[in-house]
Amino acid sequence: LHDALPISAMPTSNLKPDDEAALIDLSGDTKYRQTYMFSATMPPSVERIAKNYLRQPAFVYVGDQSSSKANITQHVEMLKENKKKDKLLELLQNGPPPPIIIFCNGKRGCDVLSRSLDKMGYPTAVIHSGKDQATRELAIEGFKSGEFEILVATDIAGRGIDIQGVEHVINYDMPKDIESYTHRIGRTGRAGRKGVATTFVTGEGIEENVLYDLKVMLTSCKQPVPPELDRHPAAIPKEQREYRKAHPKIIEAKK
Repeated sequence: LHDALPISAMPTSNLKPDDEAALIDLSGDTKYRQTYMFSATMPPSVERIAKNYLRQPAFVYVGDQSSSKANITQHVEMLKENKKKDKLLELLQNGPPPPIIIFCNGKRGCDVLSRSLDKMGYPTAVIHSGKDQATRELAIEGFKSGEFEILVATDIAGRGIDIQGVEHVINYDMPKDIESYTHRIGRTGRAGRKGVATTFVTGEGIEENVLYDLKVMLTSCKQPVPPELDRHPAAIPKEQREYRKAHPKIIEAKK
């Protein structure tokens, strides 16, 4: 959500010195260069790369990294796939008013949900990679102007789109990684305003790969963790998961 900038001076040979703490001699003929890495977020994997290849990198963060998430109330709804649409209608009727952004993981899912919402009386725009640039721009402009109350989108709308007045973001499909989740919910609670993010979680399939990270994020943001998520096998630490897989009989006996 905020820019991060590691800076490092290295010789043009591209080799990192063995003694990283050694002073850089700027008085001689040796040429050095500075390497800049810009990122809207700095996930741990990218930070590790920076530390590995850069000499004494400095990280410069623009803004308070936690301020945006502090403005967002995060709700997680544990439910079956066939109950999603009923829960969505409940949220649209009783939750924060439009404009609302709803995220799906696939293009077909976006199109199907958009047509369904249109039939139920909710003017809806849809954008995904299957739409050309002109169509996407018309959808965004219509959403900003109020012509459409709801924008249904894939992760293509999860980054770089700033639409004022969005009080509610709904993850109809749980994203495949926690970085995408962070970007999606960041479409609300912007510029100091409050926002709500609601995420539907079935706890099945590819979702299992991100449940632990989701639990950690909710905890770090002081948001409630649903009991079903807290005790889900995929939401426990990796070490415990591996132990359970390696010793299923022991776990079963303890039950």
